[in-house]
Amino acid sequence: MAYRKLSDQVQELSNPQRSDAFVKRFRDAVREGKIDAFNLTERFTMPKQYSRRGAEGHYQRDTKDMLFEVTPAFTKWFEGVNKELAASRRSTRVKPSLEAVESGALSFKELAEETRRKMQASYEKGQALGKGRAKSRKK
Repeated sequence: MAYRKLSDQVQELSNPQRSDAFVKRFRDAVREGKIDAFNLTERFTMPKQYSRRGAEGHYQRDTKDMLFEVTPAFTKWFEGVNKELAASRRSTRVKPSLEAVESGALSFKELAEETRRKMQASYEKGQALGKGRAKSRKK
């Protein structure tokens, strides 16, 4: 069987900005017994570029390298994870506004029902809190 380093496998990701998520999933798979691997003494720099809020420039992180066995099961797992990481994008939440309702991006009825539920839950919480305080004062 062929052996491979995690650092080499990370280079094959279709989206290098998701290398941190891939390494996390890889380590989870090793912990769960889906992949056989062991830690090496060396470290490698991940290709992901991080940026700090309010600061200029980018930086990169290092992580421990691992050695694993390339099996058909691993290849199948890698293809699935790679495809998922390449496709997954955070969906931007549409903010409630007049334009969003008029364009049909948001449903007025659903937003109204959600608001009604939140207001009712808040009211009930306040009532329960008041009842609890009233009981403790009587003692």
